[in-house]
Amino acid sequence: MILNCAIVDDEFLARQYIRDYISKIPFLNLVGDYDSPLLILDELKNHRIDILFLDIRMPDISGLDFLKIINPQPLVILTTAYKEYAMEGYEYHVIDYLLKPFSFERFMKAVNKAADILQREKMIAEENPEKSNMPGPLIAPDHIIIRADRKWYKINYEDLWIIEGQKAYVTLHTKNKKITALISLKELENLLPPDKFIRIHKSFIVSIKHIETLEGNQIGICGQQLSVGSSYREKVYQLFDIRPDKL
Repeated sequence: MILNCAIVDDEFLARQYIRDYISKIPFLNLVGDYDSPLLILDELKNHRIDILFLDIRMPDISGLDFLKIINPQPLVILTTAYKEYAMEGYEYHVIDYLLKPFSFERFMKAVNKAADILQREKMIAEENPEKSNMPGPLIAPDHIIIRADRKWYKINYEDLWIIEGQKAYVTLHTKNKKITALISLKELENLLPPDKFIRIHKSFIVSIKHIETLEGNQIGICGQQLSVGSSYREKVYQLFDIRPDKL
């Protein structure tokens, strides 16, 4: 599978060594490189860009502000010298964060992560060419029934810990397994009982019962640490009956 990619970075040398890295990976096709996010708008509209390597601090518009205005959004890998933006970047469906200067091995790891996501999306789409004809999830008081991998799964809420969203599909992290299904996180948010599950991030819904800790903008759940997005913090703080200034 050939993946189209593009670079947006106002530093010439940064674009140059990312171009060099891309040239070493046979399944990547570089559509173009740009010194401003504004120059890639037409390409995003007229070409299918699968992966966008995006700097954050740029003169015309920051990379994060740019992500707020593009739709649909390709898979984004941030490439920046400023590590303080890492957590904020993940609120915009950024799949990885490369801190300059980064090695080819680290670059390859990020690219493989993107390739795995896109390959999974392709497989799900091929299995379900007519999503509109597919029956949706069935919601019960204590469980959800959802179709994935050409079969039906009954998942008890008690065993459902984290739901991770990525574009048109979600991965349900349960006590014993991970299940990937063709449904958006927003659709599931509207279906799941709000007294049992809470949206904490653009990419995550979690089981309220299984939340263990809140430290700053991180919650601990089932041995994992997840970021709480700025748009969802108030509801999370309410669960702990605390004000943000008390954290």
